[in-house]
Amino acid sequence: MKIAFFSDCYLDLTGGIRTSIDAQKSALEKSGHEVYIFSTGFPKSQQKLDELARQNIFQVPSCKLFFRGLTPVSRRPKIIERWLIKNHPEIKNFDIYYIHYESGCSIAGLRLGKKFHIPTLQVMHGREDMGETNIIPFGLRTIVAVLFNWLHSWYLPHQVKIHRDDYLANSLAKAKMWELMVNHANAADLVITPSAHFRDKLKHYGVKPTVKVLPNGFPDDRFPPNPPLKILNPGETLRIIWHSRVSAEKRIMPLFRALANVHDKYHLDVYGNGGDYFRAKRFAKRHNLNVRFHGNTPFAKIQDAILNSHLDVLVSYNFDTFGMTLIEAEAAGVPVFFCDPDMREIVPKGSYIMSQNETPSAMAASLNDLLKNPDQIRQMSEIMLKHREEVLISKRIKILEKYMETSATH
Repeated sequence: MKIAFFSDCYLDLTGGIRTSIDAQKSALEKSGHEVYIFSTGFPKSQQKLDELARQNIFQVPSCKLFFRGLTPVSRRPKIIERWLIKNHPEIKNFDIYYIHYESGCSIAGLRLGKKFHIPTLQVMHGREDMGETNIIPFGLRTIVAVLFNWLHSWYLPHQVKIHRDDYLANSLAKAKMWELMVNHANAADLVITPSAHFRDKLKHYGVKPTVKVLPNGFPDDRFPPNPPLKILNPGETLRIIWHSRVSAEKRIMPLFRALANVHDKYHLDVYGNGGDYFRAKRFAKRHNLNVRFHGNTPFAKIQDAILNSHLDVLVSYNFDTFGMTLIEAEAAGVPVFFCDPDMREIVPKGSYIMSQNETPSAMAASLNDLLKNPDQIRQMSEIMLKHREEVLISKRIKILEKYMETSATH
């Protein structure tokens, strides 16, 4: 098949969406498919654009000055559509449009799919309601959410209206972001989510197309060959690793407040960057936390650090729909620690510890209990090692191919 990926979160970014797209592109190409990626990005030299083009990766028209935090922003969808038709006339001849995210480039993909009668598969990656709430200052959240929702409705019809409720849309800002997500998904022919719990939330708020669950996969060529069993001996320092965004929605500050109340020996390595990076560094210094910050780091080095850790942490709450860090830990046979009950779906039973709730005191209690019972590390690592081959992208890509082939023949 000839497959076109559309994404506003790929070029110039790190994180779960980028990792997922890279792994899927590589696996699909190994299976004999022709894969193109069209993505928003920051300004680049012609030499860099040519280098990307040789990999069938193309940067769509993007804003040169305006961007969201560290995320590039596309031009208006109609501008992208005209650019694609002019510069990539082959856009009319793809078998599938495979779309990630919900902004300008992704909107253009959905609209062109309708225009050229090409099936569209929309991957709903994240909780934009929580992302907007955590990133936008309190006084601007409603204004920004209403504006995003309104602009989105210019290009895709908003037939489903969502109002405040006592479930997930418990503010006007969140309701507007759910309205955007649901109506975006409703413009596709098939919807894919990385987890069952997110599928259920989308269906609850009115997503009408069939929603399939496809967990993210780990690249085969990066799969650690023979990771050792993790063992924490009594009195030994617990080696913990963080390799998510250092940001409010990932909740690094609550973790640091928990560490301030951990009584025995631990060491935390923090890989990545984000809006709370310098705040976290100041807190760690002020409270004498045993933490080392590494900043943005190539994944090969992060993977070595994971392999040398006892425990991987992901302490977001009511935000992550999957959590790539969890399967990166599973591939390495490393136990994980989280707060969100939804994450139990992602890794094998018995391979994790979960705090009683999301508060720093509950997290500290779980970590202190682990340090008092260090043999839990060995037990959890044994389970991770037993199941780790289940996360390989080569196994999960077969499910995606089936979805694509079914859509292409209808």
